[in-house]
Amino acid sequence: MRRLLFLLLLVFALPASAGLFDGNRPASTIGTSNNASDFLPVDQAFRLEQLESTPDKLALRFIIAEGYYLYRQRFQFSTQPDGLTKDIVLPAGESKHDEWFGDVQVYHNVVDVEIPLAKEGVSGQLSITYQGCADKGLCYPPETKQIALGKASTLPVIAPSETTTAANWHWRDVLLFFLAGLGLTFTPCVLPMLPIMSSVLLHGRDKSPHSAGRGLLLSLVYVVHMAGCFALLGSLMGLFGASLNLQARLQSAWVLVPFAAFFVAFAMAMFGLFELRLPAFIRNPVDRLASGAKGGSVLGAATLGVLSSLLVSPCVSAPLAGALLYISSSGDALGGGLKLFALGMGMGAPLILFTIGGGALLPKSGAWMVGVRNAFGVLLLGVAVWMLERLLPGPLALALWGLLAGGTGLFLGALEMTPKTPRQKLAQLLGLALLVYAVAAWVGTLQGRSDPLRPLAMTPAATSSASSSNTSSWQTVTTPAELDAALRAAKEAGQPLLLDWYADWCISCKVIEREVFNDPEIRIQLNAFRLIRFDMTASNAQQRALLDRYRLFGPPAIQFFAPSGQEARDIRIIGEIGADAFSNHLKRAQEIL
Repeated sequence: MRRLLFLLLLVFALPASAGLFDGNRPASTIGTSNNASDFLPVDQAFRLEQLESTPDKLALRFIIAEGYYLYRQRFQFSTQPDGLTKDIVLPAGESKHDEWFGDVQVYHNVVDVEIPLAKEGVSGQLSITYQGCADKGLCYPPETKQIALGKASTLPVIAPSETTTAANWHWRDVLLFFLAGLGLTFTPCVLPMLPIMSSVLLHGRDKSPHSAGRGLLLSLVYVVHMAGCFALLGSLMGLFGASLNLQARLQSAWVLVPFAAFFVAFAMAMFGLFELRLPAFIRNPVDRLASGAKGGSVLGAATLGVLSSLLVSPCVSAPLAGALLYISSSGDALGGGLKLFALGMGMGAPLILFTIGGGALLPKSGAWMVGVRNAFGVLLLGVAVWMLERLLPGPLALALWGLLAGGTGLFLGALEMTPKTPRQKLAQLLGLALLVYAVAAWVGTLQGRSDPLRPLAMTPAATSSASSSNTSSWQTVTTPAELDAALRAAKEAGQPLLLDWYADWCISCKVIEREVFNDPEIRIQLNAFRLIRFDMTASNAQQRALLDRYRLFGPPAIQFFAPSGQEARDIRIIGEIGADAFSNHLKRAQEIL
C-alpha cells in the first residue's frame, strides 16, 4: 500500500483532537497592577438555574461563563433529611489532563444535572457543592448552594426551549467534519465516481454559459439534499443518544469497551479487511430507484441526493458509522445535525468543483487514494484509544498510543532496508520518528508515566522535591487567628510581608510554587519579605470569610503588606503569573513598600 507522509501528522493530531492535550497551564497574568477585575464573582462565573421539572425529579442547569470551567469530580450532593434523592448520575465532561490531578473531566458552557427524587412530593433541603476555575489561572473555593425540596425554589426557572443548545458544539468541530467529508471524497471508492455523477446531473446539457450555470445549480441541489439527509441522521442519533443518557453511560466499561470495539472494526474495514455496506434487501431497492432517477432537473437532482446518501460506498460507510456512534454518545441533536451536514457538504464540494471546471480542478486518481483510506483507519483507531483512556490506567493508555504510533511507523517502512525512491526514503525517515516516539511511550509506561505529549516527563512528585528546599522560609497558617498573629509579628518587626493564598486543589498554586517561587533569582528577591502562606485547602467557613474580608475570589492570590501593616492593594496579584513578570512585580513592590 502507498505510504503517505500525512499519516505522521494524523497520528500526532489524534490525541489533540480528542482533547487529551488540552493546556493545563492558564495564561499568565501581567502582574503589574491589581487585576481583580479580570475575574468574575463565583455566582456570575457559575450560574445555577432551575429547569422545568417533573414531580419525580429536579432538573438543574449550570451556565458557565466563557473562560471558566467546573470539575466533574468536585460535585457533591446531600439532603436533609437523608435519603430524599436517588442515585445522581452526572453527564460526562470534557477530558482534561493535568500533571497534578491526572486525567480529570471538566464542564464548559452549559451542564444539565437531573436530581431523581426518592418519591413524589418529598420535602426537605438539597445541598449542592461544586468547584470551578478560570482559564486565566484562578481556582474558586468549593461553593455550596441549598435548594428547598417540596417548596417554591428561589432559583431562576427557565424553560428548556429557551436554553442555548448551540453551546454544546463549536464551529471548529463543524470545520473538522467538513474536512473529514472532503477527505472521504479522495478515496478509491468515491473519486472515480465524480465524472459519472457529473454526467448524470448534466444529462442532456450542452456546454453553453447558461448550461454551465444550470449545472452548478443542479450540483448544489444534489449536494445540499445529500448533506440534509446526513444532518437528519445526525440529529436522530443525537436524540437517540440523549434518550439513553449515553454521556453518563459512557463512564461504564460495559459501554466503553463495545464502542471502542466498533471503532476498531470500522478501522479494519478502512484497511480493506472487509466491506461495510447496507444489507442487500435495503440496498438493492434503493439502488434501482437511484438508477431510474434523472438528474437533468432540479427535482431529479434532489432525488439523487437523497438516494445517494443511503448508498454510501464501503470507503464512506465505516467513517460515517463511526461519526454516528460518536454523535450518539454526545446526546446533542443540533450539534449532531450540523456536524453531519458539514460532513455531507465536504463530500459534495469536489463534485461542485468538477461540475464547474471538470477534472482540471481535481487531482488525478492513483494509488495515493489508498493512503487516504488508510489514514481514516488510523483515525478511527485513535478514537478507540481515546474512548478507552476513560477506563484504562494512564500508563496503559500511553502504551496504546505508542502501539498506534509504532504500527504507523512500521507501515511507513521504518525498518525496511530495501532500495527506495526519494519519496519512500522520506516516508521511512518519518516512520523512524514515529518508532522513536513509540519506544519513548513504552519506556514511559514502564516508568509509570501517562502523558502522551511528554511520555518521559518527570512526575510532579519528582519535580516537587526540587522545590521542597524553598518551603522552609515560608510560614504556613490555616486560620484567621494565625494569620492575624503573623501580620502583627511582621508589623512589630517592621518587615514587609508577602501573603500567598494556596490550596491543594488549586492547580495554578502548584505551578507558581514550583516554577515561580523556586526560581533562583526570585528566591533572592523574596529574602526582603516575611513570607506567609495561607493554606485554605479545607475551605471551611472561617477561611471563606477571610476571603470576603480581603475581597478575594480564591487562590492563587498574592498580597503585599507594608511594614506598617497596611496592604498595598494596587499591587496585589490574582491568578497565575510567570517568573519574569513576578520578578518585575517584586522590584516594584520593594520600591513602593
